[in-house]
Amino acid sequence: MTAQYIRWFSDLGRGDVALAGGKNASLGEMYRQLSDSGILVPNGFAITAPAYRYVLERSGAWEQVRQLMTGLDPDRLDDLARRAQSARELIYGSPLPDDLSGEIREAYARLKMQYGDAMTVAVRSSATAEDLPEASFAGQHESFLNVDGEAALLDAVRRCFASLYRERAIRYRIDHGFDHSRVLLSVGVMKMVRSDLAASGVAFSLDTESGFRNVVFITGAYGLGENVVQGTVDPDEFYVFKPSMRKGCRTVLRRTLGAKEVRMVYAAGRSGSTTRNIPTAQEDRQRFCITDDEVAGIADAVMRIESHYSEAAGHPVPMDVEWAKDGIDGKLYVVQARPETVTARRNDALLERWKLEKGAGAAVLARGRAVGTKVAQGKLRVIRHPEELASFTPGDILVADTTTPDWGTVMKSAAAIITNRGGRTCHAAIVAREMGIPAVVGCGDATSVLRTGNEATVSCAEGDIGTVYAGKLPFHVERHDLSSLPRPRTALMLNVGNPDAAFQAGMLPSDGAGLVRIEFIVAEQILAHPMALLHPDQVDDDRVRHEIMRLTQGHDSPAAYFIRLLSEGVATIAAAFHPRPVIVRMSDFKSNEYANLLGGRWFEPVEDNPMIGFRGASRYVHPRYREGFAMECAAMKRVREDMGLDNVKLMIPFCRTTGEARAVLQEMAGHGLRRGEQGLEIYVMCEIPNNVLQIDAFAELFDGFSIGSNDLTQLVLGVDRDSELVAADFDEHDPGLLAMLRMAIEGAKRNGRHVGICGQAPSDYPDIAEYLVGLGIESISLNPDSLLATMERVLECERRLGRPGRGRNDQ
Repeated sequence: MTAQYIRWFSDLGRGDVALAGGKNASLGEMYRQLSDSGILVPNGFAITAPAYRYVLERSGAWEQVRQLMTGLDPDRLDDLARRAQSARELIYGSPLPDDLSGEIREAYARLKMQYGDAMTVAVRSSATAEDLPEASFAGQHESFLNVDGEAALLDAVRRCFASLYRERAIRYRIDHGFDHSRVLLSVGVMKMVRSDLAASGVAFSLDTESGFRNVVFITGAYGLGENVVQGTVDPDEFYVFKPSMRKGCRTVLRRTLGAKEVRMVYAAGRSGSTTRNIPTAQEDRQRFCITDDEVAGIADAVMRIESHYSEAAGHPVPMDVEWAKDGIDGKLYVVQARPETVTARRNDALLERWKLEKGAGAAVLARGRAVGTKVAQGKLRVIRHPEELASFTPGDILVADTTTPDWGTVMKSAAAIITNRGGRTCHAAIVAREMGIPAVVGCGDATSVLRTGNEATVSCAEGDIGTVYAGKLPFHVERHDLSSLPRPRTALMLNVGNPDAAFQAGMLPSDGAGLVRIEFIVAEQILAHPMALLHPDQVDDDRVRHEIMRLTQGHDSPAAYFIRLLSEGVATIAAAFHPRPVIVRMSDFKSNEYANLLGGRWFEPVEDNPMIGFRGASRYVHPRYREGFAMECAAMKRVREDMGLDNVKLMIPFCRTTGEARAVLQEMAGHGLRRGEQGLEIYVMCEIPNNVLQIDAFAELFDGFSIGSNDLTQLVLGVDRDSELVAADFDEHDPGLLAMLRMAIEGAKRNGRHVGICGQAPSDYPDIAEYLVGLGIESISLNPDSLLATMERVLECERRLGRPGRGRNDQ
């Protein structure tokens, strides 16, 4: 006899939300449509929403629950808790009719025949108003894991039914305008993926902070996924670049090692949903929870899921996917997928930039991972126990170890959220995005160092790192409608150094990145001197050697550590602007700057004037740094070839002579970076008077020039820009410098070479930007905060010159 209340995943699709709820409908859609493409979805069945209503009507609870919800004021928390408890007791106390329980037993037995008697199941709630574009309902209802046996299964089903009336679910429905009686609950029963023995996490088909859609963002930790979702652990993070994956480059774009302090496992000797957290072994904490190949496998699955749902909808549908690795069979499974409901609704044409004016005296209280891009202020309120939530005042900044769905009412009224634990896909992060407030998660010690009642500023406007500052710091918000923004004919590019802020910068209306300074990546992420990494035996300090060993552990060699971090940092910036050009300047530390890196003082000379000393191209073929430059080249080769980012052009700084240029180009070719091969273009900085005077000769060796106005000014005027005594004589308006700029532009154009400028002058002085446009410069590279203002000035200048712009948002 055909089951009346059971539907197998193979019989469900995305159109069956009213029958099986959003979660089960999506599982059925993937199981039925995507299994043949290699996406593994555990098989299972749905106990349909009509079964839920059948159970309540049969017991007489349906009308009683409806009356309990009539006239409910969700802001009266005591009354909400009382009514919710009564509703749950009525529902849980409703017995499953024999025909329904018989169908469940029969389906369970059939599932055991497929997977074996050792199989346990996950029993998961799936509401009929769940996973909709306007409301996710994430975390509002109960799920039960590792359920074993018929009795435990039937009990878990009743508990899922009852969870429809948890306080947090009731409040969520009221906030989103859903009628309680019209939201029914289906229950999914699926083969349990034993991620307690391996790892699990969440993946998004876009960057959750910037909305950048060309990446898959993956988080993961050891054990069951609840720790990642609830923010109990600081997870590993990975990004994969979609266009590179489509070309067959299965590489990780960038990654962050999470602390992964605990792992959730099942309690020994117990079945059902009983779990516990145990400490993660130190060696496991120091390595990533999944391999690069597994990251690529998850990304591939997410991209296929996104494509399937987008094609069905007729428009792009970014997806939120839960994944789990089975520790028994070693395979990766998709255990849930739903539309991403917050970032995808942003208006990308509206640019909103929050700018904090922190000044030099701003005291940093805590740091963590930034959620959102906004700034908020208020009084700190540290919550160590749920009972303290009653003291929370709307507008306070919520500070906690972590948060749970039961805190929804309080979180909704917070100015910002700060947590000790959690990553950017945890509960606190999800709620913060949905509420449109900033959050700083994974601070580690926020509840210890922050004090209730103190005023603070929470800033998520400075890249991936979120910061809590003491006091109320001034800030402002800039809003621009990019849909109506005309573009000048002169290419406007950006100066970028920080990969953490790359996705946001890449979404600005620019023509690419005209200057990527790798020094920031070396100083802020790699941290150590390249030669000290290669030759730690020459470092005469045990503490420094130990720190170098700590930094590079988990890598095949110190060189592999350097190459990975540098390549991933550059690749992140290149991906943010892809397919627009990204010009990466090879390292241009001065000897005094290099000496400040970990281990640096053992490898750097002491110079009286480093500004015109051992820097730029002169280092690359010198015995003191030649091995370091080889690692830079290996990183750039990996970016272009292994990672598929061939929009990267390379640039040589501070190249004094054509002889030096030839030696450097030969060295690069020896490391697989030959100009012209695989489309590689190599530029040179035009920042030494000899570059201008011999521009015809340099043009034979390079594909383009980028004027560095800072160094060109100091060398034309003979002014050391590091010297306070003569700083007043540093003047980009000097007639001699303006003549040099004209000669450089005319010389490059005479030789058919690209010419742009990446120095500070056009960002600071509108008249110099106009002077360069008048000379016909092809590109101006600016700091991101100068882009829109400079765009207006350049457009006006082009209008005066009779050069029409490119129109609105034309590339």
